[in-house]
This record gives sequence, structure tokens and C-alpha cells, in this order.
Amino acid sequence: MKILVSTPVQMSEILLSARKAKGFTQAEVARRMGIKQPRLSLLETTATATITLQQMLALFAIYELELCVQSRDISEADSLSTTQPEW
Repeated sequence: MKILVSTPVQMSEILLSARKAKGFTQAEVARRMGIKQPRLSLLETTATATITLQQMLALFAIYELELCVQSRDISEADSLSTTQPEW
């Protein structure tokens, strides 16, 4: 599955869904990452914009996800949306 992410809210939804799909609790994942459960809760909700690259890559590894970066086709992006990405 390929999901395009252009906002912190989208990332939070992906992180939350991936954790639940793996059957992990927030406490389990937080312990594996070396952070506290309330911090993980924030990353899955309101504070996703504050996630570090290190934390994001750690979560992706735990959830067996990968990060792919590619050039954006400007003409296609313009036809899909007139708003600018938050990031």
C-alpha cells in the first residue's frame, strides 16, 4: 500500500493505524522506543508535527513500514489540490 502524506494529521493517523494493526499498546511501543507513553500518545494525536526523524524512523521500523521520498509531479499535484502542504 502506498500512502501520500502532506500534513501532520495524516502522519498521526498512519502511526495510530499501524500500531493498532500490529496489536501493540502505546506502552509497549513507547518502551521499545525509550520514550514515555504520554509522548507516544501525543505523536499519534496533536503533537505529530514535533516528531523527530529518529522517532519516526523508529516507529516505522517497529510497525514494519518504510519511508519513500520522491519528486512531486507539479502538474498532477496542482490538479489534485490547491492548498500547500503543511510541511
